[in-house]
Amino acid sequence: MGRRLEATDRAGGAGLPRAARVAIVNLYPVQYFAPLYAYLSAAPDLEITVLYCTDASLRAARSTGFDQSFVWDIDLLHGYESVFLGPRARTRVPGGFFSLIVPEVWGALRAGSYDAVVIHGHRFAVCWLAVLAARLSGVKVMLRAETHLRLQRSRAKQVVRRLIIGSLCRLCDRLLAIGTANADFYRHLGVPPDKIVLVPYAVDNERFVAASSLSDAERRRLRVELGVPPDRPVILYASKFHPRKRPGDVVKAAAELRRGGADFTVLMVGDGALRTELEGLVVSLALDNVVFTGFVNQSRLPAVFAASDVFVLPSENEPWGLVVNEGMCAGLPVVVSREPGCVPDLVGHGDNGFLFEAGDVAGLAEALHTLLRDPALRERMGQRSRERIAGWGFEQCLTGLRQALGAS
Repeated sequence: MGRRLEATDRAGGAGLPRAARVAIVNLYPVQYFAPLYAYLSAAPDLEITVLYCTDASLRAARSTGFDQSFVWDIDLLHGYESVFLGPRARTRVPGGFFSLIVPEVWGALRAGSYDAVVIHGHRFAVCWLAVLAARLSGVKVMLRAETHLRLQRSRAKQVVRRLIIGSLCRLCDRLLAIGTANADFYRHLGVPPDKIVLVPYAVDNERFVAASSLSDAERRRLRVELGVPPDRPVILYASKFHPRKRPGDVVKAAAELRRGGADFTVLMVGDGALRTELEGLVVSLALDNVVFTGFVNQSRLPAVFAASDVFVLPSENEPWGLVVNEGMCAGLPVVVSREPGCVPDLVGHGDNGFLFEAGDVAGLAEALHTLLRDPALRERMGQRSRERIAGWGFEQCLTGLRQALGAS
C-alpha cells in the first residue's frame, strides 16, 4: 500500500522532492524517545508529528515501576511537533488494553495528509485503531514494537499472540525492528524479510557520552556525594526495583564476592516495590558495601554511570533494556543476563562484557569477579562498549526510517 514521496519540498520549491510527512503514534512522552523525535525532525527530508494519547508522563503521578511520584527533569516536548489527542489526554492513565482507545486518533490520521504512520507498540486498543485509520487513508503503515521470542509466555498465550500480532503485522507495510531479536520474532510470525527494516532501539548517545565524561576530580567528588569510597571499584545497578529486573541477584552475588575476599562497592540506583525487601536482604547478609541512592533523574544519571566501573542488568523477561545502551555510552563493561532483547546486538561475551543465565547468581558473581580483579580488562571492555554503541544510535534510526519510507 504506501506510495513514493514526490511533489514540492517544505519551502514549496517546484520540482524538488518534498519532505515526507510522518505521524508517530505513541502513548505519552518518554525520556528515551523524545530526543529521537527531535533528531528526526531536524532532518530536511522529514516532517514529524507525534500524536500522544496522554500526558501522564508529564504529571507528577505515582509511577508503578519506581513506586513514587516524580517528574522527568528533561524537556520531553522540545524540538519536534506534538499533539495530545483530545481533552481526555490530560486525565487518561494507561492500564489494560481498553484503557487507551482514544477515538481522536482516527480523525487525526484521516485528516492529517500524512505519507506514513509509525505506531509504537500493540498493547493498547489505540494502536489497532491507528493501524486501521492509516490503512483506510491509503497511508503507509509501520509498526515499531519490542517483542522477541525469549519473552516468557505460556504455550496458550504464545499461540494467541502469534495469531493476533501476526494479523496486525499483515496490516502493516513495514515492521521497524528495534534489533535482531525483534526481527527474528517478526520472521517467526511469517513476515517476509523485505518488510522488516532495522530502526534500532537507541538512546541519545551524544548527550549521554558528553554528560558521562567526568574528570578524575569530578568523579571523586561525585563518589563522595554518593557515599561511595573513592578507591574501590563500583558495581552499578540502575533500574526499577521490580521482580523481573532481579535486583536481589546483584545483592546475593555481592555477598558471594565478599565471602571470597573481594573489595568493592555496589551502587543500587532506583526505587520500587522491592526497596524494603532489598534493604532487608543487605542487612541479613551483613553487607556494609551496598549503597542505595533512591531514584535518580535523567539529568544526573550519566554522571552516576561515570562514577561507576561495571554495569550490571540481571533481568529476566526483558523486552530490550535501554539502560544497557546508557552503560555502554558511559564506557562501562556490561554484565547482562542472556534474556534482554538488546543482547544479540550490543553485548559481546568476552568483548565488552559478560553474559550469564538469568537467575544464576554464581554465574553473575563469577563474571563480576573477573572484572573486579582486572582493572585493565575493565578499561578495554569499557572502550569496546563505546565503540559498539557508536554504531547504534539516532543516525542509524534515521537511515532505517528513510529506507522504510523509500521502499515501495
